Amino acid sequence: MSQRYSDSSVEEKLLEYRFHSELRLDAKGNPASGLPVVRSSLHSRSNAAFQPDTPAPPELTPESQEPRTIILSTQSPAALKMGTQQLIPRSLAVSSKAKTPARHQSFGAAMLSKEAARRNPQLLSAPSFSLDDMDLDTGPGGMLKRNLRNQSYRAAMKGLGTPGSEGAPVQLTPKLQALAEEPSQPPARPAAKNKKTLGRKRAHKGSFKDDPRLYQEIRERGLNTSHESDDDLLDEPLSPEGTRKVDAPIVVKSYRPPQITWSQLPEVVESGILDQLPAEERKRQEAIFEILTSEFSYQHSLGILVAEFLQSRELRATMTQMEHHHLFSNITDVLSASRRFFEDLERRHKAQVCVEDISDILEEHAEHHFHPYISYCSNEVYQQRALQRLTNSNATFREALRAIEQRPACGGLPMISFLILPMQRVTRLPLLTDTLCLKTQGHPERYKAASRALKAISKLVKQCNEGAHKMERTEQMYTLHTQLDFSKVKSLPLISASRWLLKRGELFVVEETGLFRKLASRPTCYLFLFNDVLVVTKKKSEDSFMVQDYAQVDHIQVQKMEPSEASLPGGGNRSSSVPHPFQLILLHNSEGRREKILLSCDSASDRARWITALTQRERQARGPPNKGDLLQVEITKAYLAKQVDEITLQQADVVLILEQEDGWLYGERLRDGETGWFPEDFAQSITSRVAVEGNVRRMERLRVETDV
Repeated sequence: MSQRYSDSSVEEKLLEYRFHSELRLDAKGNPASGLPVVRSSLHSRSNAAFQPDTPAPPELTPESQEPRTIILSTQSPAALKMGTQQLIPRSLAVSSKAKTPARHQSFGAAMLSKEAARRNPQLLSAPSFSLDDMDLDTGPGGMLKRNLRNQSYRAAMKGLGTPGSEGAPVQLTPKLQALAEEPSQPPARPAAKNKKTLGRKRAHKGSFKDDPRLYQEIRERGLNTSHESDDDLLDEPLSPEGTRKVDAPIVVKSYRPPQITWSQLPEVVESGILDQLPAEERKRQEAIFEILTSEFSYQHSLGILVAEFLQSRELRATMTQMEHHHLFSNITDVLSASRRFFEDLERRHKAQVCVEDISDILEEHAEHHFHPYISYCSNEVYQQRALQRLTNSNATFREALRAIEQRPACGGLPMISFLILPMQRVTRLPLLTDTLCLKTQGHPERYKAASRALKAISKLVKQCNEGAHKMERTEQMYTLHTQLDFSKVKSLPLISASRWLLKRGELFVVEETGLFRKLASRPTCYLFLFNDVLVVTKKKSEDSFMVQDYAQVDHIQVQKMEPSEASLPGGGNRSSSVPHPFQLILLHNSEGRREKILLSCDSASDRARWITALTQRERQARGPPNKGDLLQVEITKAYLAKQVDEITLQQADVVLILEQEDGWLYGERLRDGETGWFPEDFAQSITSRVAVEGNVRRMERLRVETDV
């Protein structure tokens, strides 16, 4: 009791001294004469150990002028009571700026804070730093070992140093690395639940099925277009942290390679077969295993589409039965086909450490079990239309869809990325099978089997493309037949099995009045360009057009013009009124006469796209250019065509660029020869000459062997 009473008396005296010294009061509690009342923060002075440059409080009494004892221990009772001036190692002190301006603190609040800090010293404010910034030993669960505080304190007295520089002080302020992101990056998948693997190489648990990844996040090595060798690809680390420099910024990739390769499987490593296996056979096994693992990721993503979107009662309640069918089509049949395919591949994989071949499985499923892909791809036009209509006009649908997309299972990805998965997979299978062909060239029998599988899969892809085109073209022609009015001109039988729409749109027409052209009213015409005929109409409403004239495509000439040209009607002074013009000449119109029409577009890209479409026959007659000299790009993210002259592209597609104008590229897709326009933001140039030449050779080989 006496000791507790003594401590209480000392504390009361200390508080009384602080009260008078901080507020500058005399012995009676009144402000000192000639001095203003100043209320400063006691909290700032209680941390004087971390602020050596802060001046000491003014000394008013003779007792306070006596030299104070220097206290080294931070644990003594005296230090907890009188330790306003303590000597500590400089390496333990960190000067920092306050994040917010200092604010007024009442004397009562300061006293309460001080009392709470005295009872619990951990509440004292101090510079914070991570244990990762210091070379300290930790016990189980990340807890410091016993007596570590005293050890670190003695080490600080000697001066904490880095390896190779004894005695140098340690910089306690951590440096944060900036996070660099790729442009137009899709949302990243949420982090794994096991945080112990964060930042370290993930340990393999014996199966590639332990940590399934979404198919949208991977890119098969068989699609690689760079100049790296197969050995470089097989030996690369599983995580980007393995090769990243210490000071290099972190880069978030838009895709990740499969999580494990064949050579890293425990059963392969334990068998010791890698020391005896030739390099070419090892590459062939990797190509086989990649088809297996990528199919599992694809099947996993399809399962999420079915479980989270298709079977969602909340989403189904926002649409009609027909809209629901158009949106998801026969996706359950596609998932069943994928599961049967994967089961056969996995059964072969489990039977042999070194798989003999899977070409027979590829050929069997492509010919007899993959027909649901044809139906699904044929429904693509209805699917996109239903999704666009629901998104634009159904608020309840948008809210329900947004809630589902934010679920952890979806990885932050939109539903459209799941809906296009069958199209992505079926177009990647020929390239993966072609890689298998390349790895079996030294074995004639295996090469023949792989070639047969490649032809079967390529035939499937061709049927998918034709099914999608046929459904879309048939519907377009029947719709346009009801919208075009031929009452003013000779009627033209529009519906034909060999006719389809290439491009449509509204353009400005420059009319002539006397010697001058007038553009005040901005007259327009609406063009419908088919593969064999051009129809010039006047738009009456959104679904009604009056036909003014038409001509066969073979009887059309197009001339690109610039506003500054002297031949432009109206003279050069009015060139700004006619942006991006071109002249259309009908050599033989509906009445057998020659007709000239001067048209104007809103942008340079729009004019380039019209001229490209109108001169398609001429370019085909000239023959293909030297494709080895053309620019090649790789698609970095999927693009869905929005107009008939555009092309739908999947990630990792390679496109040969034929034209480019004002942010748009016109090219030929390497895998099947389809052409169309797409934004340049979705592509990245291939600069390696070796990769460019390899892509051309691969394209020619695919065209010959598969007859695509």
